[in-house]
Amino acid sequence: MSSHTATRPPAARPPAARVVLLTGPSGSGKTSLAARSGLPVLNLDDFYKEGTDPTLPQLPDGGGADWDAPLSWDAGAALAAIDALCRTGRADVPVYDIATSARVGASGLDLGGAPLFIAEGIFAAEVITDCRAAGLLADALCLRGRPTTTFRRRLARDLREGRKSAPYLVRRGLRLLRAERSVVARHTALGAHPCAKPEALARISAAGAPNAVGAAVPS
Repeated sequence: MSSHTATRPPAARPPAARVVLLTGPSGSGKTSLAARSGLPVLNLDDFYKEGTDPTLPQLPDGGGADWDAPLSWDAGAALAAIDALCRTGRADVPVYDIATSARVGASGLDLGGAPLFIAEGIFAAEVITDCRAAGLLADALCLRGRPTTTFRRRLARDLREGRKSAPYLVRRGLRLLRAERSVVARHTALGAHPCAKPEALARISAAGAPNAVGAAVPS
């Protein structure tokens, strides 16, 4: 009677870096907080679909594309970039011009050996589950604050940068003001921890500590 010794498949190689997903309402301060962290940053807004994409969701009032709906964003491409950054430390990412609703180029993002980076954008919560399942997630955070403050900050930024026409930006701002609490609630339900900037910075710092192991569990 012959014997057979089963061989155990090799363990999957752990990712070289992990990601902090930073989400929150438009204008909540994600970009400035990510910059303050000192970590490499992946701008998830660069993964918007182009304005000519037939799959873009539309506003019910006939006001054009609904750029605040998750289906206006290419989650698959964003997730692929996050995966590449975590496993290889580098990814090619699109450069998106919000004013023209189009991709205008591409660039390479290199982590430079950093073991942690931030991926920030209003749709970051959409990929929490996939990042956690792949072992890539360090933490997931949702910035929250006063809706009126967010409204003023968002409108000032969008007008300054000429992102869309002024009437469109005002209408969008008022719509998002009314929806802000439900946006935070949805991101929280998807697994993001709701917090203000000081707590977010503290959690990012903790995620980057040398003894931080595994994904943080949003509470």
